Amino acid sequence: MTDPPGTNGVPDTPETADVTGTAGLTTGAVARRLGVSPTTLRSWDRRYGLGPALRSRGRHRRWSPRDVAMVEEMCRLAAAGAPPAEAARVARLAHGAEPGAPAGAGSADPSVTPSPREGARRGGAGGGLPLGDVRQECRGLARAAVRLDAPELGGRLLDAVVQHGLVTAWEDVMVPTLRAVGRKWESSGDRYVEVEHLLSWQISTALRRAPLVLPRPAQPPSGSDLVVLACAPGEQHSLPLEALDAALEEAGVPTRMLGAAVPVEALLACVRRTGPAAVVLWAQARSTASLPLARHVAGLEWGPAGARRRPVLLPTGPGWDRRAAGDFPRCTSLGAAVRTLVGLSGQPGLPGQTG
Repeated sequence: MTDPPGTNGVPDTPETADVTGTAGLTTGAVARRLGVSPTTLRSWDRRYGLGPALRSRGRHRRWSPRDVAMVEEMCRLAAAGAPPAEAARVARLAHGAEPGAPAGAGSADPSVTPSPREGARRGGAGGGLPLGDVRQECRGLARAAVRLDAPELGGRLLDAVVQHGLVTAWEDVMVPTLRAVGRKWESSGDRYVEVEHLLSWQISTALRRAPLVLPRPAQPPSGSDLVVLACAPGEQHSLPLEALDAALEEAGVPTRMLGAAVPVEALLACVRRTGPAAVVLWAQARSTASLPLARHVAGLEWGPAGARRRPVLLPTGPGWDRRAAGDFPRCTSLGAAVRTLVGLSGQPGLPGQTG
């Protein structure tokens, strides 16, 4: 008995058909790969002649590797702020296609025929994530994230850090893009989870690499006051705390970063052993914010009799509402937290910031 059409006896599905066509990928497969809609790809084809130049005998549009490379280049240039028409022109030239000529001209495949193209018309490239009124860098990041273009994401994130500094890059570029991805995920039936994970990982990587691309701060004096950073027990969301750690390093404040879900005894032991000027306790959710733990940490003492010290406890994160934080001071932004901690540690701080 012969196998049914498909691959290794598996019947053709829309997914397997995407990669088994004679001339390459279908429009739907390319759209998923780039993170744009099929309608956007058809619009680029009509407006700029930037689409599949070949059709199979069944009149199905198929994208060759060069076709895909050109639209990927188009996405990168448009995300960088180039006008769509100019981005399309450069993408075609970069991949050996004459302006206005079919991308697949010259193919010797007898099973396909060139598809007609309309004259290029000026127009937009289509949207992806619900960003609203944000910096241009956010739009480039969003498009790269939806395409799952990790190298592009990494480069853009580090560029934002170098250009704006940690605090502004986090508050005005990274956070708005993360929120847009979250809204897209919530409104699309649990799709785009992979986009959120990739973006979060790339942001975390950029925060750890930031000291390599930023000017090195002056070394703090030996024995200067440091800051302990820890997520509350059970709290796994540490990305904002990583941003604070990187921003404090940029400001020259020594830190001890403990990361996610720190056990109570480990946190207490670190505070006793290091004698910090301040302890930052992060809680993303109300369920992980513990006022008794905050009071216990704030009550720890060390040092000789008559000169004993206690840390300043700074609850941070949306889990610490007014009720959860009690009478502790709260910081509602990364910039406010950095200014507060710079003052507590006695460091000169970032340019333009005061304690």
